[in-house]
Amino acid sequence: MHTIYVVMLGLLVVFLLAGHALGLGRQAALYFLPAWLAGAATNMWLGVSRTGYSVRDEAPIFPLVFAIPSTLALVAWWKLPQ
Repeated sequence: MHTIYVVMLGLLVVFLLAGHALGLGRQAALYFLPAWLAGAATNMWLGVSRTGYSVRDEAPIFPLVFAIPSTLALVAWWKLPQ
């Protein structure tokens, strides 16, 4: 779980820096959300297909993997200047 959050934080920073460089400002934090949804879904799929967990095992974890980073992205969007 720790690795997932480190990757998420790095990806969020990349989105924010790219957004700043492209003149998108804080809007880049919103572009992070669908990218992170795809990443969280991929994480769930890998857990089911390769690790051997069932969908029932992974289903309660998916909202946490998605919601915590998404909340950070929304806070960044809210707090950063345009």
